[in-house]
Amino acid sequence: MKKSIFLGTVASIAFISQVGVAQTAPQSITVAYYGGNWGEAFDACVAKPFTKATGIQVIAEIGNSTTTLSKLQQQTGDTVIDVAYMDGGVSEIAKAAGVLAPIELAKLANAGALQPEAAYKSGDHVFAVSAGYYSLGPIYNTSEVTEAPQSWEELWNPDYAGAVAIPSPNNSAGVPFVIFLAGAFGDSTETLDATFSKLKSLDSGLLYDTSGAASNAFQSNEVVIGAHFNVGAWDLIDAGLPIGFTVPREGVWATDARMHIVKGTKNEEAAQKFIDTALTSEAATCLAEKLYLGPAITGVTLSDDVERKLPWGTGGSIKNLRLFDWTEVNAKRPAITDRWNREIAN
Repeated sequence: MKKSIFLGTVASIAFISQVGVAQTAPQSITVAYYGGNWGEAFDACVAKPFTKATGIQVIAEIGNSTTTLSKLQQQTGDTVIDVAYMDGGVSEIAKAAGVLAPIELAKLANAGALQPEAAYKSGDHVFAVSAGYYSLGPIYNTSEVTEAPQSWEELWNPDYAGAVAIPSPNNSAGVPFVIFLAGAFGDSTETLDATFSKLKSLDSGLLYDTSGAASNAFQSNEVVIGAHFNVGAWDLIDAGLPIGFTVPREGVWATDARMHIVKGTKNEEAAQKFIDTALTSEAATCLAEKLYLGPAITGVTLSDDVERKLPWGTGGSIKNLRLFDWTEVNAKRPAITDRWNREIAN
């Protein structure tokens, strides 16, 4: 009798334990990433394969990097977003704000394929891993601009007055673009007076907050020349629009989209698995083919046509990219943003 009661108790405990495990497995996780063709690609290349492998649904929280950071800061203590995509620069701000959890590479089966530059550390902890690299360069309507721009100075060509698109500081490219222009035009001063004077003289048609807004403006012929990501430019070109993308003599700059696990997530294991899915060669190949993101992992084989559209071009690598010191950029960010809002946006 006692033996039967004991066995029954053990069975009950085992059953309760199994129920508890089942209850802790999330039915879904929330992932913050960008909209437009970026979001479509992340959904197809990472979210859907993750769901297929785990049965866990992905709820997309759409927004640009600065919007996502704001949401992470607002949700402190009641975490909703589990994984967040943010660009270089904003990633470092998020780390400093204390809204990110460490990513334990030892728990990721595919972490060994990461390029050395693609794991971002704070002390001994990895706070972000790259999802792929992209560049920002001159884009132009080939029907209106008959020759590929040889210099960034073409944005100031009177023929294109009122039809120029450049990123605002609300876009992750905005502040580094100002710093890049300063370097391109020889302004080495701390004040960047010459650069802002030049920007004030630009007769722009669009100061865009999102890359989608820039693409839409080129698609509707609202603008004919400007600064845009290689991702957005090639998407328009592949759609058959009369668009060109080039590298002028002053060069272009590059950065990457990064993945982060959010501090306080209740679904840390699932978040780790999501990032691990993104580090497969299948995911990296898919993103390279859909967005022309330069893979952050090794072992990715691409067609010649895709490879030439990557930010480093045929035969290149991360080492060929002109990347920023984001500590320096972020130190200048408040002053540049404030001055932009006072002198350019108005």
